Amino acid sequence: MPRTRATPSGIRLTTADAAVVKGMLNRGDRQHDVASYFGVNGGRIADIASGKTFVEVSPAAPANLPPPGPYPVKEIVEARQALDQVFVAIAHAERTLRPFLPKPA
Repeated sequence: MPRTRATPSGIRLTTADAAVVKGMLNRGDRQHDVASYFGVNGGRIADIASGKTFVEVSPAAPANLPPPGPYPVKEIVEARQALDQVFVAIAHAERTLRPFLPKPA
């Protein structure tokens, strides 16, 4: 079976993003974590780190950086799925209990 390429994400790093990338790298963040934060291929971060792109951009100040990685994307998705299940359960409980609740004044 031939391999096919994934659909491009369409995410493009801006000049402001590049400043944050440089600040994160200066702080010592791993390129992999920086790429994960922005949702881009690690090669885009390597291009910035090596000076291939965004040469004229200065690093963002430490106060303007996100918290250091790694970024728990998988855990966030799983937490969101669990939260969605809780919302469904609450909605079901409200529908079930509605006939037994006092009418609002």
